[in-house]
Order: sequence, then C-alpha cells, then structure tokens
Amino acid sequence: MTERAQALVTGASKGVGEAVARALAPTHDVILGGRDKEALAALAAELPGARAWPVELTQVSAADVAGVERLDVLVHSAGVATLGPIADQGADVWRRTMEINVVAVAELTRLLLPALRRAEGHVVCVNSGAGLRANPEWASYAASKFALRAFADALRLEEPALRVTTVYPGRIATDMQRGVRAHEGGEFEPEKYLRPETVARALLAAVTAGPDAHLPELTVRPRGGPVN
Repeated sequence: MTERAQALVTGASKGVGEAVARALAPTHDVILGGRDKEALAALAAELPGARAWPVELTQVSAADVAGVERLDVLVHSAGVATLGPIADQGADVWRRTMEINVVAVAELTRLLLPALRRAEGHVVCVNSGAGLRANPEWASYAASKFALRAFADALRLEEPALRVTTVYPGRIATDMQRGVRAHEGGEFEPEKYLRPETVARALLAAVTAGPDAHLPELTVRPRGGPVN
C-alpha cells in the first residue's frame, strides 16, 4: 500500500490556511498548525488523516516537530498585519510583525529541513501583494513580506532538491482583510476580493505540478477587484 503524502500547514484554523488544508486533504495527511485548539480539532475531525498541531510559532522548537520524519509539503500561511504610519509604529510592532511573518517561518523551515529533504519536498510561502509593493501605512507589514520573499529566494538556491514557491495573492476575503478595511475606513466587500478557496486552488496547482516542473512564483489577483 502506497504511503500517503504528508503536509504541514500553518494558520490552518481559518482563512487561507484552512482552505489550503482542505484542498490538500484528499491527497495528503495534513498537520494543522495554529493557536486555536478548538478550531484545529474541529477541522481535523472533518479531514481524514489530518491532526491538530496547536503551537505558538514564535516559540517552536525541535521537540515540537520531533515526530515529523518525512514532509512532502510545508505551507506557511500564518501571518499578522498591523497597519499605521511609520511615525506611530514603535519597535514592538515591528518586532512582532517580523517575528511572526519572517523569523517563525525561517525557524520552522530550518527545523523541518531534514524531513523535507527526505521527501524532496515543497515549501510554499503565502506572501502578499505587499511583498511586491509597499503602500503608505503598510511599512512594517510590507517590510516583513519583502523579507519573506528574500527568504524563499535564498532557500530555493540553497536547497535545489526542494521546490520553493512564493504566492502573492491580492486582497482576500478574510478576517485580516476585514481589519485592513476598517483601518482604511472603507467597507468590507468580500465579493470584490479573492476567496480563500481560490488562493488554495492556485497554491495546489503549484504543489501538484509534475515532478519536472517548478513554479517559483505565483501572483493571484481578484478579477476586476483592487490590485493591492
């Protein structure tokens, strides 16, 4: 009997992370990473072969991933966004944003590299349009996403046996986007944004591309909606 592929998805309790976990579940046993234990447990109960992995990503250690011997797909979907003028954002905002959006990604990837190498696996970083262009009052978030892009680019060159994909979605109909629109003083109009499931399908296309294919970057924008 062929062993099922293994995947780990962070931010799996909601939004894009949850949608990605659901998209991978038919072909992968999915480790559901996140902080919301109840939401993760409920999702794990729905998806055959899935298991909840409650974790604080900024404190992840080798002990947390000790049971992961082989990993075919690692999806970094967890992230935070705190918007505001540079003049109003202190070091605590910058540190928290970088810690979650960049440092936690780098450390979890480092800890899982042996398992990824065994499978010649695939690392996917869910980035943002802000990882390509910085807008006013987006400095800390955009800087973290530019850094995430650099991390993925370096990992791709350092680990040629792995596939590394950066996904740059436009605005997505998630709770994070609701907070962004509140900050911008605008309406939350989900019909104008990407659905999490749409982003998950684009990501799945990269993951399921033939073994001779490597999609290093994917840009996904809402059809007829805002560019950034």
